[in-house]
Amino acid sequence: MNQDELDKKFKEARNFDNRAEYGKAFVIFKALAEEGHAEAQYYLGHYYFMGYGVPRDSVKAAEWNRKGAEQGNRNAQTALGNCYYDGEGVELDYAQAVKWFTKAAEQEDLNAQYHLGDCYFNGEGVVQDYVKAAELFRKAAEQNHDDAQKSLGFCYDQGIGVPQDYAKAAEWYAKAADWGHADAEERLDELRKEGKI
Repeated sequence: MNQDELDKKFKEARNFDNRAEYGKAFVIFKALAEEGHAEAQYYLGHYYFMGYGVPRDSVKAAEWNRKGAEQGNRNAQTALGNCYYDGEGVELDYAQAVKWFTKAAEQEDLNAQYHLGDCYFNGEGVVQDYVKAAELFRKAAEQNHDDAQKSLGFCYDQGIGVPQDYAKAAEWYAKAADWGHADAEERLDELRKEGKI
């Protein structure tokens, strides 16, 4: 298939995916993935991971995500990072998770930025670095990643990796609360009751 044909088939698969016709989408994603289409490899990995149109298989999910990740697909890199972080389909390996999250974060993938920030915050696969964690949380938070907004609010609330600033903590907690984070809303209420904002 030439690139135009690949793109047309990929669009067709995405249309099936959007209509939750997973069996039909799976067949097309699989054919495209076998042709080396990196985004289709990511989707195929996702389908295996979720069990869409096929029995759930985390090993195959990791294998297909690796193929897409090695071609530079940031979604596949983030997904492979998550596989290593959670030990899904591969042996748990925080250093490998960091490797793949870093590659995707460098491509501005907000999920990878958040997860990489979490690794730096907790010292998983890297030397613990609160400043770097807060920087990564900020990058993802500014792209409306709700968990990153909550985490950045926590950093400002506690003065971890950034100077303590209750007003900024409240700002980020409020954004996370708008996405439905009950614990962010709860902490925001506590800050008000404590007279900190």
